Amino acid sequence: MKGAVTQEDLVARRRRLLGPNVSTFYDDPVHIVRGEGVWVWDADGRKYLDCYNNVPHVGHCHPTVVNAICAQAATLNTHTRYLHEGLVDYVERLTATFAAPLDTAVLTCTGSEANDIALRMAEAVTGKRGFIATDHTYHGNTAAVAQLSATNRPGTGDGGWVAHVPAPDSTRPLGGISGRPHAEAFAQAVRGAIADLEARGVGFAGIILCPGFVNEGFPSLDPGWLDPALEAVREAGGLFIADEVQSGFGRLGETMWAHQRIKARPDIVTLGKPMGNGHPVAGVVTSAAHMAAFRNSFRYFNTFGGNPVSCAAANAMLDVLEGEALIENARGVGDYARAGLRDLATRYDWIGDVRGYGLIFGAEFVTDRAARTPATDYVKRVANEMRHRGVLLSFVGIHYNTLKIRPPMPFSKGNADYMLQRLDEVLGALGRPVG
Repeated sequence: MKGAVTQEDLVARRRRLLGPNVSTFYDDPVHIVRGEGVWVWDADGRKYLDCYNNVPHVGHCHPTVVNAICAQAATLNTHTRYLHEGLVDYVERLTATFAAPLDTAVLTCTGSEANDIALRMAEAVTGKRGFIATDHTYHGNTAAVAQLSATNRPGTGDGGWVAHVPAPDSTRPLGGISGRPHAEAFAQAVRGAIADLEARGVGFAGIILCPGFVNEGFPSLDPGWLDPALEAVREAGGLFIADEVQSGFGRLGETMWAHQRIKARPDIVTLGKPMGNGHPVAGVVTSAAHMAAFRNSFRYFNTFGGNPVSCAAANAMLDVLEGEALIENARGVGDYARAGLRDLATRYDWIGDVRGYGLIFGAEFVTDRAARTPATDYVKRVANEMRHRGVLLSFVGIHYNTLKIRPPMPFSKGNADYMLQRLDEVLGALGRPVG
């Protein structure tokens, strides 16, 4: 009989079997063995409040989703070259949440695949290959998509078809002034990138952005902020790809999609992580014309994309999202939690900004509130101390100095109180960051 697996053994086996540089959260990794709702348990039976994981969108192991997966897996699972109503029923339901003309979709297994297809789709429509992304974003792991991510760029491959623009930062805005001047400065950077891509000879196909700018630290941007930049994109004949992998499915608490909150009109939308509540399903939504251009230019088939079990999981996730009014919950609880963070900011003046929408929110930490000097090392200590107090969260942003709080959608005001109390304890224990 095998003895208990120690954390040290598990880390060593990962390193040996998976290779070097396979990341884990926290200085002291967590060995998770079970999840339910917004809670997870480690191998020692300790309970943690999950304030980070957006994959189980409607909660860990939600019985509605689990039962749908089990029932379909026990009936049939195959690929989409056979007819199955589960695929078309789900796509019909999904596309109904978008404005016209976004009424067709292709399903994949991961957000990386979805973004890879979106790039090829834009190339098929425009006949050009150059794309713009921000300099602090992440869009996935395929050979093409990885070139978009300046912070995770691979050591090989040709990224000459990508131009980066400065990520928006509401604390330190481009042009020095928030609001319209910030938006105009961002648009000017986009115009420069378009000209650069045309000068390189690759041409300009489009821009890909997370409309919630989650990896950039979810800066505070008003509806319409993207208008000047997207006007420049369309004047140049390019398309706007909205990567909703992190920001979609009601997480921002106001609308189903983040592009709807910021009032931007995408040509292509990519989806992923939360779509099947942990089951690997993702997709691309676009117009019939753009889909036809893609289908006529590329012979694309995905063995597992849109399989009956994936569609059952994705459909069940929507059942829960709607049936339990989780978008409304995200709005109310998010407002409550941010109010709690603002209260902490009255006592800890190294909280430089409280920001976010719905259930993607956090606090930016600085060593000096007036100078807005990022307290990057300090935030990492906060995240690790919160882990030891039973709360799992992370950090993000251009300077990696913003706590990233992104819990499953059933997160409650009681859960927010639990998190805020422990954050209060951590900030009191750590004291002021060293400037």
